[in-house]
Amino acid sequence: PGRSYAKRQLVGAHGEALVAAWYEDHGYVVIDRNWRCGAGEIDLVCLLERTLVICEVKTRSSLRYGAGFEAVRPEKQRRLRRLAAIWLRERRARYDAVRF
Repeated sequence: PGRSYAKRQLVGAHGEALVAAWYEDHGYVVIDRNWRCGAGEIDLVCLLERTLVICEVKTRSSLRYGAGFEAVRPEKQRRLRRLAAIWLRERRARYDAVRF
């Protein structure tokens, strides 16, 4: 289990770095990475002008278990909305829009 877990961690970190680079290359500012609180974690928080983007990164080394986006099911979507609300409340931040 240790080797498998370590490999998954490396694949996940690599995927998050690629996604963060994509956002930056497209004019976004990555303002938070791997933000955590007692309720969970947000992988990336990005900003494009006055639009806040909450990004869940799912990196897969193959499609054996489906594409990454298929793993972000309704429960995870609800959790991300709750986490975004906590993130915003902690920073007392306001944006024109929040996108997931």
